[in-house]
Amino acid sequence: MSHQEFMQMAIELAYDNTKNKKGKPFGAVIVRNGEIIAKGVNDVLETHDPTAHAELEAIRKACRTLGTSDLSDCELYASGEPCPMCLGAIYWANFKNVYYAFTAEEEEEAGLGTTYVYKQLALPKEERDIKLKKLDKDSEGNNPFTLWKEINN
Repeated sequence: MSHQEFMQMAIELAYDNTKNKKGKPFGAVIVRNGEIIAKGVNDVLETHDPTAHAELEAIRKACRTLGTSDLSDCELYASGEPCPMCLGAIYWANFKNVYYAFTAEEEEEAGLGTTYVYKQLALPKEERDIKLKKLDKDSEGNNPFTLWKEINN
């Protein structure tokens, strides 16, 4: 299959998901060596899970199928331009190529944009609408990062 065919599949997943009122209009397909490894649709409305985006659903399935969190030998086809959360997962999964059809501007016009989140992330922590507040840790408690270094060195 070609890039266009994989993209059309992602768009059809998004269209059908919207038509069937299962979720928001987003679909994703993950491909490795021309073979479809995983598909995902936005399940936010059905699951009431704000992280159930099409890209994340597809990434989760692909990682389970392949038994790895490294998808650097895969390509992702997303019906829409990935949001900041999905983009973070795309980086963590090591994708080299991500293809999308609809732009962030088109998503924004449909009332599905992420401009607000991008603007918030660009601000210093102190100026964001959601305040991140660091609390002191027990200095004598278990430190998971120290343990991680001990186990992995």
